Amino acid sequence: MNNQYQFLTSWRIEGTCGEIADVLGDPLALARWWPSVYLDVQELRPPDARGVGRRVRLRTKGWLPYTLTWEFEVVESRYPYGFTIVANGDFEGVGVWTFEQCGPYVDVAYDWRIRAEKPLLRNLSFLLKPIFEANHRWAMARGEESLVLELVRRRATTDIARAKVPQPPGPMAYGAAALVAGAAAIGATLAYLIARARRPSE
Repeated sequence: MNNQYQFLTSWRIEGTCGEIADVLGDPLALARWWPSVYLDVQELRPPDARGVGRRVRLRTKGWLPYTLTWEFEVVESRYPYGFTIVANGDFEGVGVWTFEQCGPYVDVAYDWRIRAEKPLLRNLSFLLKPIFEANHRWAMARGEESLVLELVRRRATTDIARAKVPQPPGPMAYGAAALVAGAAAIGATLAYLIARARRPSE
């Protein structure tokens, strides 16, 4: 189906699996250190002693001017080597985080397989799928950048050192002109794709 997506993300981050797992495995901190994407996170159910069963509600965005409201539940914990979530809401699917130590670095892999249910995404995926995929890549690139900064902040041993760590990139801001330009660009893309689809094959 056109509204199904599979995103594979790979990062190489200096640190340990435990450090990475402690940051990415704490959803309540996401809005603080990854604010370009995570606007709000609320815990609906705490985890059990194994780190499984935690359920959270999230409001997220990328560089496109729309937000997503969804929930996820941690269904498997492999601390410190990763965890698995099941999502539902504006999209539904499964996400698998995997962490592998490679010397002083951690290879971070995220396999995100979802079905878009938000009407905008579901109804326009057949035309705008490349744009929605680019939006996800942008969000994950901000995540890599923000994770590196968060690790530096957590390793700092004094308040002065922590204060010197740059702030993570914030959410994309849109003025009226940018929104109009974005709508025009999407409209032009739609018109082009529709015209091409209707063009008789040669």
